[in-house]
Amino acid sequence: MMAEILDETDLQILKTLQRNAKLTTKELADAVHLTPTPVFERQKRLEKKGYIKKYVAVLDPEKLGQGLQVFCKVKLQQINHEIADAFVRRIQRIPEVTECYNTSGSYDYLLKVRARDMKQYQEFVLTKLGDIDHVGAIESTFVMSEVKQTYGINI
Repeated sequence: MMAEILDETDLQILKTLQRNAKLTTKELADAVHLTPTPVFERQKRLEKKGYIKKYVAVLDPEKLGQGLQVFCKVKLQQINHEIADAFVRRIQRIPEVTECYNTSGSYDYLLKVRARDMKQYQEFVLTKLGDIDHVGAIESTFVMSEVKQTYGINI
């Protein structure tokens, strides 16, 4: 399937919304030098076509008591469609896991996990990951400081 070609105005709308999705239609129109009606129509088209997946508020994990961030690599003992599907279904129900990627290499999955502290993370590993069938190995990497975090993509 060939991707639709977006014009400069569409790209500018996307870039602007990535910086601040809370803009009103009028503010967005001013930022891209158009009137509100065509900007509104373009934004709705970009949403409908899936270029804009959703709008979210970015929260401060420290202020919400979730300051420990861990990247957790998981290797399954064996893997097939049934085992992988069961693992993914379980991970999707665990609130501490904020992101999960199926990866290549020596581990099968990379999880981004948020916890209050090391004790809560240990409890997560023992009671939640440890309770999933076919988990063979876990390797945790603890984030000491966040150097860069970009919520948008480079367009």
